[in-house]
Amino acid sequence: MMTADNEKQNSKRAADANQGDDGGDESLAVISREIHDQVQRERDEYLESLQRLQAEFDNFRKRVVRESEEAAHRASTGLVEDLLPVLDNFERALTAAMEHDQKVLSEGVELVYNQLLDVLNKRGLSEVEAEGADFDPSHHEAVMCRTFPGEKEGKVMEVLEKGYRLDDKVVRPAKVIVSGGEGDG
Repeated sequence: MMTADNEKQNSKRAADANQGDDGGDESLAVISREIHDQVQRERDEYLESLQRLQAEFDNFRKRVVRESEEAAHRASTGLVEDLLPVLDNFERALTAAMEHDQKVLSEGVELVYNQLLDVLNKRGLSEVEAEGADFDPSHHEAVMCRTFPGEKEGKVMEVLEKGYRLDDKVVRPAKVIVSGGEGDG
């Protein structure tokens, strides 16, 4: 009889286990759906966040381009405004040249030159020091090298074309003749 009782208990346990497994499968499915829904919500939030960030970056990029264009335009406008009086004085000098008044023409050209130089100096332009200085390839362009009696090698002896610097940057090196040292002349 013991075996019949054991068989009944095993059958009952098996039935309970099967019933528990069915309930377990259902609860596992519910949990899986919840996790799936949560993952989808998080994915949607990240996607939205990424799209917002991308739109903000595009707007930032457009704003930077627009602001740099505006700054360049303001700088150009300022330079043109500063150069208009120089243009006016050139016109006056041309009028004097047509009347053949050499003294007025000479004074007019000198005035225009000084005025233009003043405008450019105010904007940060300065002349590269050359004549008498030691040759510096970052500031001078050697066009010719000659011997000069009594002069050391590498000294700038003559400036053929002035060089200019805008703030600290050389915009055009000075074209110079450099001493090649002492020689026969």
